[in-house]
Amino acid sequence: MVVSISTKPSSQDTQTLKTVWSTLHAESCPYEYNFHMHTIYSDGKLTPEELIKQATDIGLKGMAITDHHSTKGYQIAQNWIKETSQQQPHQLFPHLWTGIEITSRLLDVEVHILGYGFTPEHPLMEPYQQGDSPTGTLALGSVVINAIQKAGGMAVLAHPERYSRSAKELIPLAATLGIDGVETFYAYGNSKPWKTSPKQTETVSSLSNLYGLYRTCGTDSHGVSLLQRI
Repeated sequence: MVVSISTKPSSQDTQTLKTVWSTLHAESCPYEYNFHMHTIYSDGKLTPEELIKQATDIGLKGMAITDHHSTKGYQIAQNWIKETSQQQPHQLFPHLWTGIEITSRLLDVEVHILGYGFTPEHPLMEPYQQGDSPTGTLALGSVVINAIQKAGGMAVLAHPERYSRSAKELIPLAATLGIDGVETFYAYGNSKPWKTSPKQTETVSSLSNLYGLYRTCGTDSHGVSLLQRI
């Protein structure tokens, strides 16, 4: 029997990502997993080095840096892990997947679509890494989802209860367009300590089950702590 060995980098290992997402629950974030964080390469306050150091200190098992329209923060953090692991071979680091947050449109309203595990160098992802929100056809939800998936990644609708159209309207459409998941565990009121919002979580979780979507979690950190949004 021939065993197929994947040559994909760990940052693009979507099979492991699917396995992790299948196990997530309301207590998974922010101390075990965090799939929504920002650095100074979009609108966050932490440098990539500061972010990955903090994530390591927290003891995160897996994570993604999801800067708006940029993967520079991810690239710097990945290089930091590589260099530091050589100096500290016994130190455990989080599994870092590629990530990005893209401004898009569904039902004529602005939404954010998160991408994970994609190949940053893929031609279809180039327009979404220029630092600015896409316009025209590039901003359509169907186009964004397709680009992420063609680049080998997975697409997730961010904080689906934060928009002018409800999750009950947006998630069915996103599912029809082939989206992979929805950010289910999210603190809409920026609670301290961080805690996923019960009412919204119930709604989004039910819809994710109905449409067979993965459920993700993240603090959407923009400040100096990965345990808070701001």
